Amino acid sequence: MSQAVADRMKPVRIWLWVLAALVAATLVVGGATRLTGSGLSITEWRPVTGVIPPLSTTDWLLEFDKYRQIPQFQEVNPDMTLAGFKFIYWWEWTHRALARLIGVAFAIPFVVFAWRGLIGRRMFWQLAVLFSLGGLQGVIGWWMVSSGLAARTDVSQYRLGLHLTLACLIFVGLIMLAERLRGRDAEPVRKAVRVTAWAAVVLVLVQIFVGALVAKTGAGLTFNTWPLMDGHFIPPFEQLFPMTPRWLNLFENVMTIQFMHRMTAYVIFAVALFHALDLWRGERSPALVRASVLLLLVALQAALGIVTLLHVSPLSLSLAHQAGAVAVLGLATVHLARMMPQARP
Repeated sequence: MSQAVADRMKPVRIWLWVLAALVAATLVVGGATRLTGSGLSITEWRPVTGVIPPLSTTDWLLEFDKYRQIPQFQEVNPDMTLAGFKFIYWWEWTHRALARLIGVAFAIPFVVFAWRGLIGRRMFWQLAVLFSLGGLQGVIGWWMVSSGLAARTDVSQYRLGLHLTLACLIFVGLIMLAERLRGRDAEPVRKAVRVTAWAAVVLVLVQIFVGALVAKTGAGLTFNTWPLMDGHFIPPFEQLFPMTPRWLNLFENVMTIQFMHRMTAYVIFAVALFHALDLWRGERSPALVRASVLLLLVALQAALGIVTLLHVSPLSLSLAHQAGAVAVLGLATVHLARMMPQARP
């Protein structure tokens, strides 16, 4: 892509980065929603009219009464007051409002840019896929919430993991598209370097999925020691896999889930370290600087995870840890994108 074309596409690139920032904000607020137990406070899915929050005491009492009909209130929060309900309601409302804002912020500029001829056929279909995934994300979000309205006091960790991971995939897709409109040639690196950069992105996505399991099953409230876990670096097989079928332990056994989260963190650090050292062997380049910063960010995120675990996952540290995961994923994606060939608009 020539510099002239890149300059012409600059508004599109800025738009994509704004969308990515909105998705990141939604991810962080979604993490707060999970950690504060706010996700079931709105018991109906009203994609359009739901943007209007309760505006009077009567409206608030009506919403509170709907919440009082579900198991979470009856079994977990029977003493909750209207003030307490408003606290959790606003977290969930903000999360949904941000999701709606992303839809509007995508659709209107998309039409304008397409009309002005700034979006070619290839990018049109790429953006159409991302927009479709955004719509699917809304459906999955309600499917997730609905799992906690009848027979459970919280949402399914399977559905939560899918909901969170799909949002992260959209986040990655937006950054990749934005960065590949920079108008600069791909940075010359060996294929092996590009492979480990891809591996870092994929592993962080896997870790975020496992992190969703940790958050929803309360695995972070157990085995609050490090580096040993219940006295072992690697717990005995019979403790990690007591359930049958065996695969169920990966999603429902808190020891197994926390063990996976620890081991994946170690693997991500090892890959980030190997990737940075591999670049050190070549000439100094912007890729080396980014890889070094990524390694530092991964190390800080791992340290924050350990501190969060040792302090039995307080809300402030847990929120910071989840925000750190978004930052690591964002940097890893930018780093990879800048080593990839530039896109055609």
